[in-house]
Amino acid sequence: MCDACGCGLHSHGEAQSEEDRKNVEIMKNLLHENDHEAAHNRAHFDEHGVLAINLMSSPGSGKTALLEATIEALKDKYRIGVIEGDLETENDAARIRAKGVPAVQITTGTACHLDAVHVHKALHQLGYEDLDIVFIENVGNLVCPATFDLGQHASVALLSVTEGHDKPAKYPVMFHCVDLVLISKTDLLAFIDDFDPEYAKNCVKELSNDAAILEVSAKKPESLAGWIDWLEKMVEKNKKKA
Repeated sequence: MCDACGCGLHSHGEAQSEEDRKNVEIMKNLLHENDHEAAHNRAHFDEHGVLAINLMSSPGSGKTALLEATIEALKDKYRIGVIEGDLETENDAARIRAKGVPAVQITTGTACHLDAVHVHKALHQLGYEDLDIVFIENVGNLVCPATFDLGQHASVALLSVTEGHDKPAKYPVMFHCVDLVLISKTDLLAFIDDFDPEYAKNCVKELSNDAAILEVSAKKPESLAGWIDWLEKMVEKNKKKA
């Protein structure tokens, strides 16, 4: 198991000892239970016509700033709620509440991802039944969050221009599984000459993922037009299923 992250998700190399095999079996059971709870969450969302979006990225990629800008753009059209995941503090939830939107903070301690049980508990605190969109801002990590279904309808990965344009190649599981990739903090491209957006996009395409890839900056509302349009289409599509 992975001692660094504390979640017990990883078995490094082939399972060779009896302890390794037990750990692998434990993880299989854990993921099975998580998938069951995720299906339960999705049923809640579907029953009330609520669109659930799982936002994933490295720490510091701008997820919360993106949410703040998104709330400003959509608060008069949709009822929005946010579930925040961090190891400690309520800092991000406080930022969201300052925008007039309900937010529930999940502090995971040592766990480097949210799971479906975390989200289920938070949903009932959030009062999701009267919302149109629930954003789940996952713990900053490009590994474990990709493995755990939370009951979301779509997953979005942010890639900041400060991280390096080869991140999709280095973290293929994350960028292979998502429905949309947002290249964030593009206002900094004028100052960062070693990030090539086209290279990053090609890395995603080489993972056999045909998801849309948009360039955005939370500081430039006009750059969010594609993201807002994508969300609006997802909301309307989801409501038709309800």
